Order: sequence, then C-alpha cells, then structure tokens
Amino acid sequence: MIEKNENIILKNITQYLVAFIQLFGLYVIAHGHGSPGGGFQGGCILAASYILMITTLGIEDTKKKYNEFKKHLFNSLGVFIYAFTGFVCLLLGANYLDYSGLSNLFPVDPIKARYIGTFVIEVGVGITVMSIMLTIFVELLTVKRKQS
Repeated sequence: MIEKNENIILKNITQYLVAFIQLFGLYVIAHGHGSPGGGFQGGCILAASYILMITTLGIEDTKKKYNEFKKHLFNSLGVFIYAFTGFVCLLLGANYLDYSGLSNLFPVDPIKARYIGTFVIEVGVGITVMSIMLTIFVELLTVKRKQS
C-alpha cells in the first residue's frame, strides 16, 4: 500500500508537475484529430498524472478526490459521448459516426463537420481511457491479499 509521503519538497513539486502533465494530456487530446496523439494517448497521460499524485500524496487523499461516484461517472461519460455522437449522426440522416452529417447541425461544410465530430470522439475516448486506467491502478493497489 502506498503511504502518505511527508516530504514537503516532493509534495510541492508534484502539485506543480501534475498541472503541467494534465495540461499536456489535454493538449494531446485536443490536437489528436489533426496531429499525432489522440484520446487514448491523452487519456494515458492524464491517468499518469493522477498516479503521480497517488504515489506522492498517498492513496487516501486521492480516493477522497476521486471517489466511487466520480469513478463510475467518468467510466461511463466517455462511452456516452462516443455513442451519443454516433446517434446524433443517425438522427441527422447519416450513417453511425459519419460526421459529415453534423453539417446539418452546425453551420459548417461536411469536411469541417468531420473535424468537429472527430474532436468530440477523441474527448470521449480520452475521458474513458483516463478513468479506466486510474480505476485499474487504484483497484490493484487497494486489493486485499488473501491470507494463505
């Protein structure tokens, strides 16, 4: 079990470093549909920032911030965003996840609508990957070992 670290220098450096790591993760998600990166890579980077917080600040403080409700909310929010985008495309007369149909919703041409649709999908994937990676880490960390 990871215990709370009392080193004040390590705590302060982590707080600043986590902000930059999360900003970089959001950058990778936001620019993943037009350059290298994307939702999966950005989600892994965001999860790594939370794992850094866990290893530095301790599991108890992190579990207070990322409780069961938030875990279940984020686990399903990204999947909902992905599926909802596909159903919106269906409702607008296009195929499932054919983002050119979003041009009927937004005042843009079909090429720009595909760009917007891909961005929305990458955000959903990033949220889901971040949440699932963090959930797996926390569950593996807090599992009680069986007595032999």
